Amino acid sequence: MFFSGKVEAVTVSTPELMHNIPRITYRELSEATGRFDEQRLIGSGSYGRVFKGILPDKTAIAVKVLHLQTGNSTKCFNRECQVLRGIRHRNLIRIITVCSLPDFKALVLPYMKNGSLDCHLYPLGGNGLGSDSSSLSLIQRVNICSDIAEGVAYLHHHSPVRVIHCDLKPSNVLLNEDMTALVSDFGMARLVMTAGAVDDMGNSTANMLHGSIGYIAPGR
Repeated sequence: MFFSGKVEAVTVSTPELMHNIPRITYRELSEATGRFDEQRLIGSGSYGRVFKGILPDKTAIAVKVLHLQTGNSTKCFNRECQVLRGIRHRNLIRIITVCSLPDFKALVLPYMKNGSLDCHLYPLGGNGLGSDSSSLSLIQRVNICSDIAEGVAYLHHHSPVRVIHCDLKPSNVLLNEDMTALVSDFGMARLVMTAGAVDDMGNSTANMLHGSIGYIAPGR
């Protein structure tokens, strides 16, 4: 997909928390995740790892901790906060809060009981490799496709600022307890500021590798 027209710069800075977003400390996140115990690890990627946590009120959360040693991790963190604080849709992951310190940055998100779509499409077999055996029924697959389409349509046409996800793949689609699909992981997203204009490459993650037409997730 190509864009033309005037390009407007987007200032990416440390996100400001809205008044109705709760504050949470590093210590509280550490305690919730058992000090980021490896047994609480539920996902990992190039720019961070995700841990399951339990808050004192028994609320289950997912804590996405960024690898600050990775060059573009801070840009991804800022961009994801920028997108998540402005979108509201039943098929898009919502943000609970963030924890941002000079040497630690994490997103606190709702815990999705049924994991990612990738886990259901390619369940691990006994040999550790992806299996063709999926537990998803045809109806569930159709509903999930519809959910994803609804979420992406909102991003493209109805959100306050138009968003191009740029990394849509099964591992970035989460399933809640009702098997409703929610699109997640907006660290590589681009924002369309005006008709035909996208954010400035120097101030965004646009210089990173993105998906394109015909894109297939690695290993799939």
